[in-house]
Amino acid sequence: KTQGQALAHVAAVIPERTSEYLRMDAATRRNLELTETLRGEPAPTLFSVLDECATGMGSRLLRHWLHHPLRDHGALTGRHGAVAALAEAHPAVHKLLRRFADVERITGRIALKNARPRDLSSLRDSLALLPELAPAVPRGTQLLAKMLDDLQVPAECLALLKQAVLEDPAAMVRDGGVIADGYSRELDELRALQTDSGTFLAELEQRERARTGIPNLRVAYNNVHGFYIEITNAHAAKVPADYRRRQTLKNAERYITPELKAFEDKALSARDRALALEKSLYDELLALLAAHLPALQRIARALAQLDVLACFAGVSSKRSYCRPEFVEDILIEIDAGRHPVVEAQVEPFIANGTRLAPARELLLITGPNMGGKSTYMRQVALIVLMAHAGSFVPAKAARLGPIDQIFTRVGAADDLAGGRSTFMVEMTESANILHNATERSLVLMDEVGRGTSTFDGLALAWAIARQLLERNKSLTLFATHYFEMTRLALEHPSAANVHLDAVEHRDTIVFLHAVEEGPASQSYGLQVAQLAGVPKAVVRNARRYLQMLEEASLTRGGQSDLFAAGKSEPEPPAEPDALRDALSAANPDELTPREALELLYKLKRL
Repeated sequence: KTQGQALAHVAAVIPERTSEYLRMDAATRRNLELTETLRGEPAPTLFSVLDECATGMGSRLLRHWLHHPLRDHGALTGRHGAVAALAEAHPAVHKLLRRFADVERITGRIALKNARPRDLSSLRDSLALLPELAPAVPRGTQLLAKMLDDLQVPAECLALLKQAVLEDPAAMVRDGGVIADGYSRELDELRALQTDSGTFLAELEQRERARTGIPNLRVAYNNVHGFYIEITNAHAAKVPADYRRRQTLKNAERYITPELKAFEDKALSARDRALALEKSLYDELLALLAAHLPALQRIARALAQLDVLACFAGVSSKRSYCRPEFVEDILIEIDAGRHPVVEAQVEPFIANGTRLAPARELLLITGPNMGGKSTYMRQVALIVLMAHAGSFVPAKAARLGPIDQIFTRVGAADDLAGGRSTFMVEMTESANILHNATERSLVLMDEVGRGTSTFDGLALAWAIARQLLERNKSLTLFATHYFEMTRLALEHPSAANVHLDAVEHRDTIVFLHAVEEGPASQSYGLQVAQLAGVPKAVVRNARRYLQMLEEASLTRGGQSDLFAAGKSEPEPPAEPDALRDALSAANPDELTPREALELLYKLKRL
């Protein structure tokens, strides 16, 4: 509708089946910061770290692959094989690809008939470069061989562009200078007429100088007044009678003669006719190129794919990524994994391993704030996603089973426009996960329940974790500050505790960022507050209150256990209570005022 014409470059509409891709909802894409940070900035993101593509086509395809990771292990193995084959060839391929124009965009403009002359010259030069790619790209894999077949030069299209378009055409058709010499005889004749005007004017100038005896007589042209003969005022007396005044200047007069006027009419007419003819020829050229759209689109797709795969090869080599292995069993096994975005910002980055399988479905992750829990969880999801996009991954080794979806419940933010509180957003995302996650889904749950009261939050976190274990059976990373949650690993053999390590040193805390087995020993909340710059007096008061709370808890026999309530011993029967018995026996509705007063005195004596 916006174009107001048929879209010749859209051959068919192909439905996109979600079953072909590893599904991610909007919250997951946002939380993983694939192409945009949580603040809405373009970097640092996974896309900004990986995008070393040489062309705009490649960058756009990379963005698409990150948002549409494949589930087909066969297709992914083909991509990984191509990346491995391009490891050594990457520098040469990348250098060649940088010389290519955006063939994809140019093809679309040709279809819409709004391609500019320099688009066509860029397309011509790009097609002429295709033969140089074949020796640089190895044919070691089926995918690369298919790309090279698609990158065959469309000889007829290239010949047409070479014949029709000047080497360096004007920016706009209306300015002329677009169609090459020899393409149209009529256009060549009109151009010759314009070119010959310079010779004619020089000869006329010499003749008129000789005829009038004016040595500085000048014949020239401008866009306002056309052709003219200029004579200074000092020689005004020598002006012939057949000169007609055209323009008066301060120190000179400009004239036209019948001969010059006749030539002007002829020359200007030729220029206008040449521009009109050139515009007509250009429109015809776009129509002829439309017949080659399928071949051009095939070339554009192959160039974009080659660019992305070469980009993956270059990034993998530079950053020591490994080739992931796909297996049929439900499994996520990562040896020394790293967060691809954080490791590009922080040195050194502490690598951590991960193993999730049916016998170890849920990892309860504890540890201090700033310890790296969220980074660790996101790194697992990003490694899985990168492998399914066709890239190598930041790890020493990675073995992955079939994954159908990635879910994340990470971060805290309200939805003011939608009228939803932080806790409502948290519960909505959690509900979506519980309704849709399967045994082949990867689920990230970060501090579920923190948006409400302690007991409510703890109860919800416990129930959600049990649901994921017993019903969904998803591969889950569950970060929490509720230390009561660590008991879940004692009740469910497929749950395990891990923690992000930290040590205290001279009244401060040192984050080791290493994932260790077992629950964390403490939360280090006061130490983190001190690192954040909370006033020392506030931290001292907090320590004092913490000590009071801990002593009170010990006095009561330890911290109350929310989940032990149902297992506690029954309370002994209450002792007889005369006051309670008297109150129970009294019926206020049947008492007279005097009896009520007597009852009050009796109760006071009890």
